[in-house]
Parts: sequence; structure tokens; C-alpha cells
Amino acid sequence: MTFRSYLRFAIIFVLAWSFAALQPAYTTASNARIIRLSLVQGDVRILHDSKGDPLANDKAAWSRAELNLPIREHDVIATDSGRAEVEFENGAMAFINENSVLEFFDLSLEDGSFTTRLILRQGTGSFYAHPSRADYFSVTGGDFTAQVAGRANFRMDNFDDGSTVAVNKGRVSILYKDDSTTVSKGQSLTMRAGETVSANIGRTPESDDFDRWVSGREDSVVTSTNAAMQYSNSYNYTSGFGDLYTYGGFYPISGFGYGWQPYGAGIGWSPFDYGNWYFQSGWGWSFVGNQPWGWLPYHYGGWIFQPGIGWLWAPTGFGGGGLPVRFHPVTATFVRSGSAVGIVPTHPLDNHGKTPVNLAQGVMPLNSRAASAQSALAAGSRWKVVKEIPKEALVSHASGVSTPARVPRTVASGNAAVTNAARGGNSSIVYDAKEHRFVNSNVPVNSAANVSGAESGKDSSAALAGRSPSKVPAAATPASARAAMPSRSASARVGPPPPVQRSTVFTRGELSGGSRSRGATMQTGSAPRTSAPTAAPAPRVTGRPH
Repeated sequence: MTFRSYLRFAIIFVLAWSFAALQPAYTTASNARIIRLSLVQGDVRILHDSKGDPLANDKAAWSRAELNLPIREHDVIATDSGRAEVEFENGAMAFINENSVLEFFDLSLEDGSFTTRLILRQGTGSFYAHPSRADYFSVTGGDFTAQVAGRANFRMDNFDDGSTVAVNKGRVSILYKDDSTTVSKGQSLTMRAGETVSANIGRTPESDDFDRWVSGREDSVVTSTNAAMQYSNSYNYTSGFGDLYTYGGFYPISGFGYGWQPYGAGIGWSPFDYGNWYFQSGWGWSFVGNQPWGWLPYHYGGWIFQPGIGWLWAPTGFGGGGLPVRFHPVTATFVRSGSAVGIVPTHPLDNHGKTPVNLAQGVMPLNSRAASAQSALAAGSRWKVVKEIPKEALVSHASGVSTPARVPRTVASGNAAVTNAARGGNSSIVYDAKEHRFVNSNVPVNSAANVSGAESGKDSSAALAGRSPSKVPAAATPASARAAMPSRSASARVGPPPPVQRSTVFTRGELSGGSRSRGATMQTGSAPRTSAPTAAPAPRVTGRPH
């Protein structure tokens, strides 16, 4: 081999190796996407790697879901007397009401585009989506699938005898077998279970407590996210940035742009003081921050110790050009010295397997919950980087819970209204048009308003509000009402989502009348990226150097 040939080979090898090293460890189409459980209220449970109907598997290993828990493909989130919020990479959100089950059927990545296919097994969910490039977003519930091609906000209710979609923003394409119907802002569509041609299109019902909660959360997250993005170089990842703006401030760091620190932290603050360790197959130990902001700093970017300020999180490594962002189980490096095991916060300039840059700042000893405050390096200690620590080195905080119960509910005769399946013909539950909610006619309205359906030992039917369903114990359901219930539960009626279609061509007249078009044309393309619903406020002054 001549010197010129050798040099050419060497250059090609180096370039190929460098390109491969810069790429995250994802395949072209894989289930490598990981999203965030961004809010937990009350009783919320999670099931990993579900197959089939999660409510039909009495051996499923459900565990209690905690704030900032990573969610992967085939995971299932279920609520009892609680609510949950899930935040996606591009700012899309899913809100889950009480007594509901949402399955993340497909979280894949293909050619830089996100494919999101969800299944609402039972209950109520609200969804905010604004797909960009060739992203795909759909929710299947009951007998049909709701698919969006642009920014939209819609609510889906899936009950034993039918399902409803109500659109608050944008437009949604409802797919049912070979049919496609467009539902636009201010419209709702209701389809009874088992009926092949019946689809009732009407006006969106008045907002209830869940709708108002969703609206407030959506506005808060979008506004704070827009404000925080000015401090980041991330173009295709927004999840969690809003919490940084809400709960902390930014500092300029020479050579790294801005760094972030939570309010109340000082020079002695240790970033891994509060949180839990979880062991999950596929990536080993993962750190889950207990704070509302505890998502981004523990799975992306790196840590820099700034004299006079302390630890700062740097939003680095988000890349661009459509490349996916690499998720890390923990933004720290495991080190060992003899029998002692600890972690060192990852620096943006760390090289995999090499001595951490932040080792000079000390090692944080591990315990069962988090990592205690940093300790000075012992004289003569030799800390070595270890790829992973044994599973028995820490205690996983994934606690087991029972399988969520099926809650029978039905669609009332009124469009998109919800009634409890146990009411029967002689029920005392009536709809109060003035209060815009269901009340117990045997109790004064003012008294009924103070009764919580989640309170132990009280009839939850006395607190039905708007479209929000309440759970009724099976023992309290009259035999006549049980006999009239549909034979198939809402969860059992749900089939697999349809194949992915990147965008929808809506036919003329669909927007005005919402009429059904047989075999609507579908084409592959990219949906235009739209602006967020709320303009970003001007950069705020946090009282710290910017």
C-alpha cells in the first residue's frame, strides 16, 4: 500500500468513526423514544411493556407512577382518583382524567420524524398536538381513531357503549374502517358501540372541571416553555424547559451559553440530593428527580461547577438537523474506589469511559434514595470509572400496586354528555343546566357541590360534574342496571390503531359540515410547524447575572 493510499484510507476511517460517534445510539426506525410523565395528581399507576388489553391481564406488574418517570413504547398509564399529564419531545401533551387508562402503543422514530400512536382504553383524555416535519399523532378509542395533521386540541371519551371526540382547536380526522370524517373546532362526534353507520356530529359540550384544568395546564406549559427556549440551543426538543423557567434562573457560562440552577440553591447544593433510583431493563439504574424540574437536568445535558455560584446544569448536546436527542438514565458517571461506589456529575466535555472532568469537585456517595452531598476525595484514593454498578447496589423504588379496575360508564342520549352506567331508570342523578353538571336530585345543589366523589365511604354519584365520570363500586350497582350494561367494556372494544399516515388531505365541504367522505384521500407529507398558542413573554429578571 502506497503512502497516499494509506493516508486516504486513514482519513476515510477517521471521518467514518467520527460521524458514527456523533450519532445517538438509535436505529433509523426504533422504539428508542422516551417521554416524560410531567404531572401526577392522586393515584396514578404505570405498567411497562404491556401486551394486549392491560386491564384483562391479572398478572400484569403495575407499579405506582411518580413524577418525571420515563415512559417508553408499550407502557400504560392508569388513573384511579387522580390525574396525570404526559409531555412529548416536541411540546405535544396528553392529559388523563380520573378512572382512565392510556396506552402508548407506538413511540417510534423514523428519518427524524416522531410517530405517536396512543390508545385510550377507557375513560377520558385530552390531547394537544402540533406535529412538525412528517410527525404523526393519533389516538384510538372505541371503534375509531382521531388523527391530526396540524396543531389541534381535542378531547376523547371512551365508554362501554360508545365514544366521543370534541375538538377545541384545529381539526381532527376521524378514521373508521374505510371512512374518514373531519371534525373541526367547536364540533364533536359521537359513535355508538357496534353501530356501523351511526356518527352523531354536533356542537362541543360546555367545558367542565377537567377541560378547565387542561386549558390552564396547557397555557402555563406553553408560555413558560417559550420563555425558556431563549436560553437553549435546542431546536427539536422542548419537554421540561418550561419547568426550568418556572423553578429556577439562568446564568451565562463562558463557552457554554447559559447554565441553570434552581431557586434556593447555593454553593453547597448537590444536584443529586433529592430523587429516587429505579432499575429498568435495557438501561439499568435510572435517576428520577422528585422536583417538578427534575427531568431535563437528570437525563440531558451536563453539569458545570462555577466558582462562587455552585453547580449549574448546561443544556448541551441537543443537536439539530432533525437528529434525535439522546436520553441518559442519569447525567452522572459511576465511579468506584475499593468497595466505595459513588457518582460524579457528567461534564459536557466528558469522554465516555474516561476520567470525569468533575472528579476534582468530589464524589457523591450513593445511598438507597439519592446521592448525598459531595465528599472530598480521600488522599491517595483512586477512583475508577465503571460502566454500571450491580443491581443490588441500590434499592429500586418501583412499588407494586393492584391492577386498575374497570369502571362501567355510558354515553348519555345528549351529545357527548356522560352518565353513570349504574343510574338505571329510577336514578336520582339529574343534569343541572344552570350548574352545567350532574347532581343528586335528593340533595340540595349547594350541598351536592361540596361532595367529592373521591372521598372514601361516600356515594360518588353525588359528585358527577359535567362530562367527568365517577367510579361506582360494583357492589353498589343495582342488579337491573348491571343487566342493562353493555356486554363488552370500553377497553375490550379498542382495536389496534390504523397504519401510519403522515398527513391528511381534507375534502372540500368537510370543514363546514363535518360530513363523512368515503375513502378520503391520504398522502404522505409533512405537516407545517405552527406557532405556539401563546406568545413568549419578555426575558424576566431573576436577580441573578444573565
